[in-house]
Amino acid sequence: MNKITNVNIHPSWKEALADEFQQPYFAAIKQYLLQEKQAGHVVYPPGKLIFNAFDATPFDQVKVVILGQDPYHGPGQAMGLSFSVPRNVAIPPSLDNMYKELKTDLQLDVPSHGDLTAWAGQGVFLLNASLTVRARQANSHQNIGWQKFTDAVIRNLSNKREGIVFLLWGGFAKKKASLIDDTKHHVLTSGHPSPLSANRGYWFGNKHFSKTNELLKTQGKQPIDWQIR
Repeated sequence: MNKITNVNIHPSWKEALADEFQQPYFAAIKQYLLQEKQAGHVVYPPGKLIFNAFDATPFDQVKVVILGQDPYHGPGQAMGLSFSVPRNVAIPPSLDNMYKELKTDLQLDVPSHGDLTAWAGQGVFLLNASLTVRARQANSHQNIGWQKFTDAVIRNLSNKREGIVFLLWGGFAKKKASLIDDTKHHVLTSGHPSPLSANRGYWFGNKHFSKTNELLKTQGKQPIDWQIR
C-alpha cells in the first residue's frame, strides 16, 4: 500500500482489511495510479489523503456511513471524505443542499465552510465508492478496482459490526444496500442531495439527520452533533 505514496490509515482498518490489501486487484489499483502519475495526469485527492476517511474514523468507532460515488474532480476540492471540501474551498451544491436539510430538520445554522472532519471524528464514516479520480474527469477511476475494495469495506462493517446507520442517497448508493445485513444495521435511503435530484423533491424533507440520531439514541449511543462550526 505504501508503495503508492505515504498514505495515512488507522491501524484498525489495516487489520480489518488486511486480506483486501493483499489481493491482486488491489495491486492493480496501485499500478494504475502509478501509471497515471507517470503519464502526467493529476489525480485527486492528494496521495496522503486517499484514505483520509479510514484515518479519521477508526473501524470500531463507525456509527454512521455516508456513501458518496467518487471524489470531487476540481482543483483543491477532494480531501478523502465524501461530500467534504477544505475550509477555503467553495461549498459544492450537493453539500449546500445537505446543509439546507440540516437547517430544516434540526434547526442548525448553515455553516460557512464545507469541511466535514468534525463529523468523521464522531464516527461518521464519509466513504466514496471510488477513492481517486483524474482531474476534471468525473468517475474516471470507477472501473480500476476501487469499487471492489469499497464493497469489501461495506461488507466488513456489515459482518463485523452492529447497529450502524447507513445513509444511501441516490440510485448509485442505494444499490449498495445488498451488501448490508439489515437485520443488524439500519439503512436509510432517499434521493441524492444534488440539485438535479433535490429540486425534483427527492431529497428535502427526508430528515435523515434527526432519524440517524434517534436510531443511535435507541442503542444507547451518543448522537451526532451535526453542527459544523
